[in-house]
Amino acid sequence: MSKNDRPQSKRSRATERRLVPLSVWLCSDAGVGAPRAKDQPPVAEAVCERHRRAVGRELARHLIGACTRPGSVVADVFTTSETVLVAAAEMGRLGIGLAPRMPVAQHLVSRLRQDLAADQRAAVRLRPHGPHALREALLGLEGQVELLIAALPPYPEVGRVIGSMERSCPTCRAEQPVPGVTHLDRFLADARHVLAPDGHLAVITTARYEHGRLVDQAPGIIQRAARAGLTYLQHVIALRVPIKGDALVVQPDPAELAQLRQVQSAELPPLVSVHADVCLFTRTGGGAR
Repeated sequence: MSKNDRPQSKRSRATERRLVPLSVWLCSDAGVGAPRAKDQPPVAEAVCERHRRAVGRELARHLIGACTRPGSVVADVFTTSETVLVAAAEMGRLGIGLAPRMPVAQHLVSRLRQDLAADQRAAVRLRPHGPHALREALLGLEGQVELLIAALPPYPEVGRVIGSMERSCPTCRAEQPVPGVTHLDRFLADARHVLAPDGHLAVITTARYEHGRLVDQAPGIIQRAARAGLTYLQHVIALRVPIKGDALVVQPDPAELAQLRQVQSAELPPLVSVHADVCLFTRTGGGAR
């Protein structure tokens, strides 16, 4: 028997068992959403594109459809827009959004009134808590939440020029800093506490370049989640842009186009986010603690 014909070593088999399946989901929101009726009043304020695409409508629907059953509880932990709550209500789930800042809550109420019928709005709850108070926000639902969606705030962009759209965005004005290690550990422990036995935590991150290096939150989150009693199930690449043939259709927003027009600028062209990384976890055995 040659070396190539020998059975795999225990170490090789153990390594294979640790490999996490990788999936690619097409989650472009291009063309999603019905036009507003002529007699429907416009919403006074709008969330900027950076926050609206934190969890796009199609990504929210993918996660809810894959991880929950009708009638179950879906919680949006870092609520920056109405997308998760609208998707949950339209799919027959109870949607809970954590909105600790009044400007964001007011915006969400306006959007929900516009996008959902009265019976669907009855399946939506807003809680005035931040991600650091997850247990308090979901008090009475311990061990019952089937899906927690947590789109972590983006890393701060040093020197980024704030456009007029962002100055009017209620989420930009109330934006909280990226959670530190202590808050992240507490959040992951609380997530395990509120999740149902087969429930899922979906942590959404976007890698960024800072000071000439790539910064990716996902590896550290995976390690800390394991220490909190959460099992890492799958990594999903959620494409935010449409595909035409074999090419991605990238459409820069107005701020990025303005930067591109500065042909005399010595800086690098703007980075356009075309995908999000979604890490899916589940609660390991045992009840809420």
